[in-house]
Amino acid sequence: MMPPKNKSVAELAKEHGLSEQTLYKWKRQAKEKGMVIPKTNTSSENWDPKDKFHVVLETATLNEIELAEYCRSKGLYVEQVMAWRDACMQANGGVAQETATLQRHLRDKDKAYKQLQKELNRKEKALAETAALLVLQKKCRAIWGEPEDE
Repeated sequence: MMPPKNKSVAELAKEHGLSEQTLYKWKRQAKEKGMVIPKTNTSSENWDPKDKFHVVLETATLNEIELAEYCRSKGLYVEQVMAWRDACMQANGGVAQETATLQRHLRDKDKAYKQLQKELNRKEKALAETAALLVLQKKCRAIWGEPEDE
């Protein structure tokens, strides 16, 4: 079931006289122990991203010789693992860059919001002052009457 052969469960069951359930159980147990086992019998380029990430993690500390040995045992190419590693690095860098951009936009929006808030407060004060003057003008007219034309 494991790379590089990637035989199907049904094929292995017939070949070795085992039940398919036993093979699925062994596969599940191996996966629980942390082994990288692709979900399907497809080529390594069609592996699940999670499996690719596990391979990148497993090979992160390996030197060139150990990496080549690991790749041979899994049926992979060193170039594939390096490409997956680069993709992981770019994905992480992209998130950091996007976060910085979003923070910059948020700061700009906060500045604009504070400026608008300040302008709104100034206009509210001016409106309140104008309203107070109009009320005083009405009271003056009520007390002293309309100004006469001279």
